[in-house]
Amino acid sequence: MRKTRTILLLAVAGVILSLAAGCSARQSTRGNMPTADQVDLITLGVHGREDVRTVLGAPSVVSTFDGSIWYYVGLRTSQYAFFAPDVIEQQVLIVRFGADGPVNKISRLDKSDGREVEIVDRETPSAGRELGLLEQLFGNIGRFANDEGAQ
Repeated sequence: MRKTRTILLLAVAGVILSLAAGCSARQSTRGNMPTADQVDLITLGVHGREDVRTVLGAPSVVSTFDGSIWYYVGLRTSQYAFFAPDVIEQQVLIVRFGADGPVNKISRLDKSDGREVEIVDRETPSAGRELGLLEQLFGNIGRFANDEGAQ
């Protein structure tokens, strides 16, 4: 009896421990998050685009209207099971190149620089008419051509 109770207790403890291990947070990093040491390797006025690409990697985004601005965007999140992920760290590194080629400014934005965007619930009306259930089910009956090409 005592041996059975001990085995049962160990089995229950094993299940509880495996469930607890399954609830640990999962961390993920998306994008490119250069470290401060990597950024310190770039000297303003000296290093050009290829040097920056070698040290930091390819940029996440190149500015649409001004190709002399590179953005390195990164996000680190933590998520428990099926809950929404929590943002641990968020950063944008902005590298600006001068007209003559070398880097002339490096700036960094983090989570505190971001703003919440309010979602608009409006819908754009579209032309046309709504089909009823029967029109959807039987609307194409008789509209297909036979083998000779006549309808």
